[in-house]
Amino acid sequence: MADRLNGYRILILETREEAQFSKLLAEQGAEVVQCPMFTIRDAPDPAPVEAWIRRAIDKPFDDLVLMTGEGLRRIMKLARARGLDAALIAVLAQARKFTRGPKPGKALREIGLEAQQTTEKPTSEGVIEMLAKLDLKGRRLGLQLYPDKDHSALTGALAAQGATVDTVLPYVYDSKAADASIVAAIDDMAEGRIDSIALTNLGQVRRLIEAAKAHGSETKLRAGLERTLIASVGPAVSGELAAHGLRTDVSPADEAYFMRPLISAMASALADRKAASPAR
Repeated sequence: MADRLNGYRILILETREEAQFSKLLAEQGAEVVQCPMFTIRDAPDPAPVEAWIRRAIDKPFDDLVLMTGEGLRRIMKLARARGLDAALIAVLAQARKFTRGPKPGKALREIGLEAQQTTEKPTSEGVIEMLAKLDLKGRRLGLQLYPDKDHSALTGALAAQGATVDTVLPYVYDSKAADASIVAAIDDMAEGRIDSIALTNLGQVRRLIEAAKAHGSETKLRAGLERTLIASVGPAVSGELAAHGLRTDVSPADEAYFMRPLISAMASALADRKAASPAR
């Protein structure tokens, strides 16, 4: 049903994929308040990424584990710049491919490949659980990582299974970007001008906390979140919220960790809030 969010102001914390999220929210009648959180940039030194690509081509991986769609796209961007994209796609086609959630699978399809298996839980722990069922002894495994995360539990688990793990980190976050916008969004929440904040990756939670602390606004942030519906796309985001002593009010039903189910869950929760507070 269209216009389920008519009259509501929804705060989204922009990363690369939030343009589509914003469009979907607007289609439901929401007034979307967009706040850029950080900029994703290529790894400042491309040499390690290029070396990983060349190793993958010269001695193909038996298995490939992709943690993010952004990671594969950044790898392919550099491969194209070096004239190695066709060769890389050819060798990756021969590997077993595993993805952390649906987004890396989408990036694989963009280059004509398919994942053999996707985690039920789009978390590092979900990847560990998925791969624990496989025999990895003696296999070469390419592992694409993402920034601002301690991946030692994952790499340790894979090594313990007998895999030779070759990691690559193809992008970084610009953590100083858009602090002024973040502080303004915190003010909006604290003053009751935001109905719901929609969180789609755990990096957004970390940036909110970091920026609030840096600008002396942590108390204001927590007060604002107390009066704002907090919507989380899934367990990774909810876990990060909990780690900072923050709650999750709503997540997609039936473990459907995607944008449309998140919007449906938000619309239902906001309607319930409105019904419970008719004088609002």
